This record gives sequence, C-alpha cells and structure tokens, in this order.
Amino acid sequence: MVLVYIKKLFHIGGNMGFKIIIVLILTFIINIVATLAYSVRIVAVKTGRIAVASAVFSLLTLVSRTANSFQAPLLTKKIEVSIKNGQASEMLYMFRWILIVSTIATIFGAFLMPTFIKLFTKAVESFSAHRSMPRLMLHAFSKSGIEQFKNNITIPNKQSISHIKSFKKVPKKIILLNTIACSLLTVGVLASTYAGCLSPDLRTTCITLSSIVNGMATIAMAIFVDPYLSVMTDDVITGKCSEEEFKRCVFFIIGGFIVGTAFAQVLLVPAAEVILFIARII
Repeated sequence: MVLVYIKKLFHIGGNMGFKIIIVLILTFIINIVATLAYSVRIVAVKTGRIAVASAVFSLLTLVSRTANSFQAPLLTKKIEVSIKNGQASEMLYMFRWILIVSTIATIFGAFLMPTFIKLFTKAVESFSAHRSMPRLMLHAFSKSGIEQFKNNITIPNKQSISHIKSFKKVPKKIILLNTIACSLLTVGVLASTYAGCLSPDLRTTCITLSSIVNGMATIAMAIFVDPYLSVMTDDVITGKCSEEEFKRCVFFIIGGFIVGTAFAQVLLVPAAEVILFIARII
C-alpha cells in the first residue's frame, strides 16, 4: 500500500515532484510546532512565568507561520497544474501523504517533548534575565547554543511517561473534543481543496468553504479546550492542582492530537464530498 502511494505521488509529481517534497517538509515543520505548543504550558507551570513562556514561544510560531505561507502557494500551484494536465482526480494520493506526514510529525513532536521542555525552560530563564529576544536568537544559533541543545537531548523513558497510564482526573470530554477539533483542523483545507479538484468549476467556492470547517473546530477549541487548559495552568500555580495531574492532561491531549491527525485520513473523502455538495447547492 505504501509503495503504491509513493509511486502515485511521484507519478502526479512530474516536473513538480521537488515542490511536492517541499510541501511535505513544510507540513512536517508546521505540525511539529503545533505539537510542541502544548509543552509551553508545562514550561510556564514549571517556571511560573506564563507570559514570558508565551513570548519566547512566539519565535517558534514565526517559523510555523513562515512555513505555512510558503506551503499554501506551492500546494495551490500543484493543484492548478494537475487540473490543467487532467490529473486532478489523482491528487488524492498527495493529500493522503500530507496527512501521513502530519501524523508522523505529531508523533515526532511528542517524542521531542522532554528535550523541548528542558531547552525551553532555559530559554525562558535566559529571556527573563537578559530581556532581549535578538540576544536569545543569536545564542540559539551560536556554538554554545548548539552544544547546549546536544547536551539536553532527552529520550522519553518509563519514568517520564509513567503517569500516562493513569486515567485519574483526566478530562475525557475535553480530550475527545480536542481530538475531533484537531481532525477537522487537519482535514479542513485539504478536503476543500480536494473537492475543488473533483469539480474544477467550483474550485474557488470549495476552497472558501474550508473556513466553515476550520471555524467550527476553532470555536470548539476556543470555547472548551483552551479555557480548560488556561484555568488548569492557573490552578497548578496557585496549588489547586498538582503538576503531575497537569502533565497527564497535556500528554493525553497530545495523544488526542495524534489520533486526530490519523483520523483525518478517514474524513478526507467524505468531507470533500460534503463540501462539494454544499458548493453545488448554495
């Protein structure tokens, strides 16, 4: 099955095969940053500096947004060329690969969590002391910064994941909502774009409808998931909740994120058909 997907991917790639690889690399970067975003709250709790942790993380957010700004036009260009060459229906394989890479990146991001928490904690402490973002960036790419990264690489062990085995005080409804929202956010743009491939005449309408799918997921995150994590973060700092309980919640939410990106594979075609149906009747 994997070999078939690889052959199909490069068959539709043609002269744009290199650009497809770039799209997959950018997808990998975007999803790693999205996964590591959850660890910011752990660092905020660990250091007691919520605002500073958010400010430092904005550096990684810039990387994600830059990758996203390059990914969109490359993907759109590939679609336009495929429609012109009569290969639009075969684009499904490329979307499948984007989703596969999204899941792999999310798993890899979860694997990097212990290392990132250590490095990010030091970055927050450094920024608090020097209060200079340019200085922090220069240090990150300096020889000592790279050496520090190597020394802080941490492989997840039994001790670091032991608390995941316990389901005590785990907000199951919040995790389920987060999983569904992540699925919708992952598949939203791709499903609407694939719907446009199936019906090129309605391509613009289908792509516009992606905002409805993403909007529903964003609303769910903004109303239920983010507020819950924010309150829980404050509860840890004020002593109403233990740090272990908080970490357990965050790790289960990241697990939901992984499941959500994987489940997006199932949603891709049905979501595209629903979007295409709506585009035809409005």
